[in-house]
Amino acid sequence: MTMTNHLFDAFRASMPAPGQMLMETDNGRSISYGDMLARSGQFARALVETGVQPGDRVAVQVEKTPEALLLYLACLRAGAVFLPLNTAYTLPELDYFFRDAEPRLVVCDPEKAGDIQSLAASVGAATLTLGRDGRGTLADRAKVQPEDFANVARGPDDLAAILYTSGTTGRSKGAMLSHENLASNARVLTEHWRFGADDVLIHSLPIFHTHGLFVATNVILMAGAKMLFEQKFDPARVISLLPRATALMGVPTFYVRLLQQEGLTKAVASHMRLFISGSAPLLAETHNAWRERTGHAILERYGMTETNMNTSNPYDGERRAGTVGFPLPGVSLRIADPETAKPLAQGEIGMIEVKGPNVFAGYWRMSEKTKAEFRGDGFFITGDLGLIDADGYVHIVGRGKDLIISGGYNVYPKEIESEIDALEGVGESAVIGVAHPDFGEGVTAVVVRRPGSAISAADIAGAIAGRLAKYKHPKQVIFVDELPRNTMGKVQKNVLRETYKDIYAKAG
Repeated sequence: MTMTNHLFDAFRASMPAPGQMLMETDNGRSISYGDMLARSGQFARALVETGVQPGDRVAVQVEKTPEALLLYLACLRAGAVFLPLNTAYTLPELDYFFRDAEPRLVVCDPEKAGDIQSLAASVGAATLTLGRDGRGTLADRAKVQPEDFANVARGPDDLAAILYTSGTTGRSKGAMLSHENLASNARVLTEHWRFGADDVLIHSLPIFHTHGLFVATNVILMAGAKMLFEQKFDPARVISLLPRATALMGVPTFYVRLLQQEGLTKAVASHMRLFISGSAPLLAETHNAWRERTGHAILERYGMTETNMNTSNPYDGERRAGTVGFPLPGVSLRIADPETAKPLAQGEIGMIEVKGPNVFAGYWRMSEKTKAEFRGDGFFITGDLGLIDADGYVHIVGRGKDLIISGGYNVYPKEIESEIDALEGVGESAVIGVAHPDFGEGVTAVVVRRPGSAISAADIAGAIAGRLAKYKHPKQVIFVDELPRNTMGKVQKNVLRETYKDIYAKAG
């Protein structure tokens, strides 16, 4: 094995002088590249002292702080596998992740430590804390450590992270991402989007999923650039930062909400060079309204947890509304018949399949599922339906398996249906995504009551509140006498989506 730490060394090779700024927080804290090296070294030593060995999983459910990013880098340096978890996940959800991933260490918010510690202990994991102020038992252990740390050797194929992505059966799958999966994609995106040491990115995304962690953060580290590191997305605050920044990465909801701000003008956006959108489809009307207001064309791209980024609209050239551009350098993309796997002609709708150094190593401890998701020639079946137009632009036209993307988060209907169907008084349910002007898609539950039941929408909301993350909660519950079915007895969700397509038309 090579005696380097593949991904971290790639970042380090691009590092500017130690005194150069890496991030500035919304409360005025500044962290230089030198600080990052020293403090991530201390965190890495604290991990090793806790018993973390190369290949061990470190599960992390904490608020967005500079220390949370230092922990990610420390995991890389210590040879551990970083396992970020959505801060909205409930205890039943965490219980599944811990039992599946069997982490050596769980890092959580001090306020949740009591309940989480018992879950972690049940799988033999230690628990440390890291709060929204950057303090906690992990930070305490780290600050007494020496700052130098000899990175653990990790090669291109060694695991760097596991990110969970739910399956249509309701069981979450751990996507295994290698050092080279992440390094290759960060390198390509840095070049393709022209990031350099002079760039300043407004980072308002969460850091528990691909977009905020592996796209935004890794690109900045690969470019030796700077971040304005915001704990959360605040439209007015973002507009106030535009004159100091050069780039913004966001989900469509960001752009919808920014367009609602009177302060968004061409003058205030004149210092910016790039606005990027992803994680959900960007409506053409949002794209056009943004160009009209700011003079900038949003660059839309397409990726997923298992592959990082696959395509991007061009930096130079037409950024075409309603498309996700062209395959990135090194990425092969084709449209195939979902059933026969035969390649389809230009303009025909089929399954999007991709292959490249960005594509994940497989699903954690799910060898049969992994095998089923790859073609014999190594192409990964994305589950997204699309087409390639006459000019080569890729269009996403729908999603197989009824995935809902709400506010940039993946929501899988089966998981919610299972919770609703288990309630006394519910006969059955169907959860669908319906176009929503703010969230892209609104999670919507269509429910059939049992005879004699008077269960209400409020009853359902109350019952699932402690069991599912808030972004999975239905925005509306609609009661019907029966669900539409085809001749095979399968619920016709396409009929439901058409029936209720306008229910959020006036939502904001």
